[in-house]
Amino acid sequence: MLKRKKGFTLIELLIVVAIVGILAALLIPNAISAMQKAKQKGTMKDISTISTALTDYVTDNGVAPVHAGIIDLTLQQTLSALYLKICPLEDQWGNPLEVYSGQAVNFEMRGCVFGGGDDFVVFSLGRDGVGDGVDYDPGAPEAAMYLVTNMSSFLNDLIMFNGSWVRAPITRSGAST
Repeated sequence: MLKRKKGFTLIELLIVVAIVGILAALLIPNAISAMQKAKQKGTMKDISTISTALTDYVTDNGVAPVHAGIIDLTLQQTLSALYLKICPLEDQWGNPLEVYSGQAVNFEMRGCVFGGGDDFVVFSLGRDGVGDGVDYDPGAPEAAMYLVTNMSSFLNDLIMFNGSWVRAPITRSGAST
């Protein structure tokens, strides 16, 4: 009498591999999108934190610290002493965060008009680190906001001017997220 060996047939293995492949094809894009959304929300939190620190600085000193460009050691030391525990230098995608503030930055940038020494703008250039070229229009503030509809939405800039979002994702109801 011949004993049959226990095991799986080739057909059974192929069916299992096909099912795993289908599940992976359905779940991986959602997981990647969720990770990008988490990075976007983390970057928005970091920008809000820096903006709050700048607002507190302006409240105490009457003017914003003079700064133009990528966050450097001088701005870190200015804000970290009393206003921040840790000053984020990069967005969640690894690109540098930028701050423009104070008297030396009296100009129009990205549609935000700097009128004096207490204005500031904090922004991230999004996942790709390249500006998206959309300016803020004070006459139509909602025009610069965007819905997150696909992966390319994470390439959009995140901009906060004087503590208010001027370029950021919004919900379908129109509220800034």
